[in-house]
Amino acid sequence: MSLHELTLDQLGSVARGRSRHRPRDAAFLYGGPYPFVQTGDVKSAGLYLREYDQTYSEAGLAQSKLWPAGTLCITIAANIAETAILDIDACFPDSVIGFTADPEKADPRFVKYLFDAVLKMRFRSFTQGAAQDNLSQEKLLSIKFPVPDLSAQKRIADILATHDNLIENNQKRIALLEEAARLLYREWFVHLRFPGHEHVKVVDGLPDTWKRQPVSELATVFRGKSYSSAELVETDGQPFVNLKCINRFGGFRLSGLKGFKGEHKEHHRLQTSDIVVAVTDMTREAMIVAQAARVPRAVGEGAIYSMDLVKLVPAAGIEPEWLYSMLRFSAFPMEVREKATGATVLHLQPKHIESWLAQLPSASLRSLFADHVRELLAQVDNLELQIVKLEQGRDLLLPRLMSGEIAA
Repeated sequence: MSLHELTLDQLGSVARGRSRHRPRDAAFLYGGPYPFVQTGDVKSAGLYLREYDQTYSEAGLAQSKLWPAGTLCITIAANIAETAILDIDACFPDSVIGFTADPEKADPRFVKYLFDAVLKMRFRSFTQGAAQDNLSQEKLLSIKFPVPDLSAQKRIADILATHDNLIENNQKRIALLEEAARLLYREWFVHLRFPGHEHVKVVDGLPDTWKRQPVSELATVFRGKSYSSAELVETDGQPFVNLKCINRFGGFRLSGLKGFKGEHKEHHRLQTSDIVVAVTDMTREAMIVAQAARVPRAVGEGAIYSMDLVKLVPAAGIEPEWLYSMLRFSAFPMEVREKATGATVLHLQPKHIESWLAQLPSASLRSLFADHVRELLAQVDNLELQIVKLEQGRDLLLPRLMSGEIAA
């Protein structure tokens, strides 16, 4: 496989994103129909980027630019040198570079994989010792990297994309399983159409076999701890569960994990199936605060969690599957979020979680629900483990395909 040393702009056009204001400075620019992709969205995406936390209004679009689907997004600040291909038309800020491949010279999938395999660590070397990672467009375009002809690019991209397609299919199956759990919870405990509901008397909107209890009587809440940057690492160490591990509407995001090397106490550790709730929001618009997630088996045992989260340990007799579903699928996140304070970043006190009044169904009904949901969550865990293995297999292939050690 013959290789040519080329710069990125020799394979297509390169331009920096546009965004003149932050949400706290000009709220009228946000909340419209146009996706606004940020560095965290790029980092969380797989091969293709479809999900985002923020949108622009017409005014927001007027001071930015709508990039077409197929654009490769490259982060140059914060989450340095992360990449994903837009599967939607979207705007992005100047912390993201947009690369549009020349169809006669480059496959955008290959360029994305090239970043992952060869260039990410090289780009990060530009920013060693800086207070915040940044990579200028000028530095980005100064780097030459080995590129085969277009047909070889496509063969390599096809092989690697097979792994990413399987990962995406598993993610879709996980979403369906979580939706099944949500619908079952809503049917039984919100709409009160649980098994045997016809024979239960409802008083003031509550079945007479249920009662209202604060969360403090259902679980013990442990606040996470703040750790120094020296204790947090990109790879190795113990898994470190942080705010980026929480999806916008609840649930766990494996891509948000970091590594941890340092001292900690036993109650600051997490085990499989432990429940965490976000008590900080990165922005008022992200809506992560008060959202719950369950630690999947793919994280492993002994993970550490940050001060932006609390861990909830169910009291004796309280089924963890029911408690997790209640925290995620009831009115809990919406109502507790209203207690959070902060002008730009929301902060929630653990006492506001503990004081929230939950509707506690009968033990027999909780147990029946837990049996149903336990099976769904076990399937989610298996799919998450498959995703990790697929990612590991893809990452082993990446450098070997790129170097020509394995023929495409």
